[in-house]
Amino acid sequence: MKKIEEPQFDKRSIEEIIALNGRKPGALLTILEEIQESNEFKFLDREAMEYLSDRIDIPLSRIYSVATFYSFFNLEPQGKYTIVVCRGTACHTKGSKNLLDQLFLLPKCKGAFESGESSFTTEDREITVKTVACFGQCALAPVVAVDGVIYNNVTTGQIKAIVKKIEEERDNENIKL
Repeated sequence: MKKIEEPQFDKRSIEEIIALNGRKPGALLTILEEIQESNEFKFLDREAMEYLSDRIDIPLSRIYSVATFYSFFNLEPQGKYTIVVCRGTACHTKGSKNLLDQLFLLPKCKGAFESGESSFTTEDREITVKTVACFGQCALAPVVAVDGVIYNNVTTGQIKAIVKKIEEERDNENIKL
């Protein structure tokens, strides 16, 4: 297993993002999105939020409340690849639980979800597995997103294949079903 370095925020990048978006409170959502996107592990770490708070004079509690309100913000490091499984009623009845069961074969994944987490990242930070309440594509159930690309009528075989491709082609940036 490869050694994982602890992520560190980039002050220069945050300064550039602030300069592009201004310091007014209305820009906070965009600034947070851009900071997260600029982070190698696609998350908002506490140090970055504290630094931002000081730089734009918005209380850390307000920044944190925005970051925790919107589901697209991550407060923990994310994997290089992301698999999101819909758990809405239609997807559940069409087998999304079976898809998750396949993903639970990843070490420690099942335990994370059984303890109430809605997201899990492998220790090597290669794969993040998430669940969402609904993608809004119920007629196409079960629905899964892989690195932002939405797939419909997904089978357990396809989930097995995507995990296998990730394991075999870790350097390929365009893993698809």
